[in-house]
Amino acid sequence: MKFLVVDDSSTMRRIIKNSLKRIGYEDVVDAENGREALENLNGIDIILTDWNMPEMDGLEFVKQVRTQNKTIPILMVTTNAAKDDIVEALKNGVNNYIVKPFTPETLKEKVETVLKG
Repeated sequence: MKFLVVDDSSTMRRIIKNSLKRIGYEDVVDAENGREALENLNGIDIILTDWNMPEMDGLEFVKQVRTQNKTIPILMVTTNAAKDDIVEALKNGVNNYIVKPFTPETLKEKVETVLKG
């Protein structure tokens, strides 16, 4: 199971990667924005992406991924907590949504939910 973590904050990428490792997922690569992430999609089984990033934000990244791959699970991990934002993300192909800050338990629950389909 190979994860792609996309966030412009190196600290947040490290937190997510460490949380994934604690729950048993060792194969994790990362990118600091959507444009860089698009170049790293080969072999990826699940994507965790932030919304607010420079160059290409998470929503645009999700739209681009969905033109290439309709089935890869995508979790949006963001500070955008407004209901309208959540609805917009889901309409554009996000499978589930985590609002920062989050606990490792929440991450584990959401990852397992999207992997079950």
